[in-house]
Amino acid sequence: MMGLLGWALQNFWSLLVILFLALVALRIAWRVHRYGATRAELSYILQRSPFYLVVLTFCFFAAAPFLIMFMHTFKTDGDLYRRPQPFVFRQEPTLEHLDALFNNTAYLEFIRNSVLVGVAVVFITLLLSLPAAYALARLTGRWGERAGILMFLVYLVPPTLLFIPMFRIVVLLGLKDSPMSLIVVYPSFTVPFSMWLLSGFFKAVPPELEEAALVDGYNRVEAFLRVVLPLSLPGIISTIVFTFTLTLHEFIYGLVFIADTSQRTLSVGVPTELILGDVYFWQPLLAAALIIAVPVGLAYNLFLDSLVQGFTMGAVKG
Repeated sequence: MMGLLGWALQNFWSLLVILFLALVALRIAWRVHRYGATRAELSYILQRSPFYLVVLTFCFFAAAPFLIMFMHTFKTDGDLYRRPQPFVFRQEPTLEHLDALFNNTAYLEFIRNSVLVGVAVVFITLLLSLPAAYALARLTGRWGERAGILMFLVYLVPPTLLFIPMFRIVVLLGLKDSPMSLIVVYPSFTVPFSMWLLSGFFKAVPPELEEAALVDGYNRVEAFLRVVLPLSLPGIISTIVFTFTLTLHEFIYGLVFIADTSQRTLSVGVPTELILGDVYFWQPLLAAALIIAVPVGLAYNLFLDSLVQGFTMGAVKG
């Protein structure tokens, strides 16, 4: 297994170029098969080539940090520190850093705690922000707009001002050194922003649709659940993705509230385990960051249209 992986890594760029050329050939073959090998079609392909070359250049610079993280994960210390070449393996790749990450640290427990906290905070945030945002959206007059702005201003208060009083509250509740402390505190800044985002989306839903649902026999709650929520799905998806990623990278509260290593989340556990004074274990650090960054990046790309629609509607409506 390592022999095949080592060969693939050492020939990474050759394999990548072959894959790229194969995709280009398939694309050209598809166009020729569909539109025919006419002079106009061949001229179109040649005219579009500079555009795709520019796009490929920008894609490379965007993906370069992730490529460096991926390749450094498998580099030995000697290959990394002696005249480093970020895109080239000069020594045999190794899996020892991944083994150290998974077996010598509590990385899997960090992932478990982060997922637990993230899912719980998303649920609480939606439970509180959906009805509150709907009420703000339907609250007419000056007070409705002022209340929405006031709620959003709460989100702008920096954690550096709040972590000491929050810590006192956590200690009084007996939640210190427990992920429950983060589940209790995180909604204090995820709910205000989610309310502001969702209220803008709810304002974009015409009240006439709810009135029609009331005429058809629905009550107010049923009209909200069956009419307003389906039309506001992009905003809800934006809220879910934003809230979950915010819990993943929050640092101050996680560092102050939890001292037990086995109870820490990723944002605190990884740097405290893999940075000892001025010693940085770069390969496990990069591997830990990449393993989390890839699923989050895929989620953002999967729901990209909903995210753009959700944030733009929440920002400009009302």
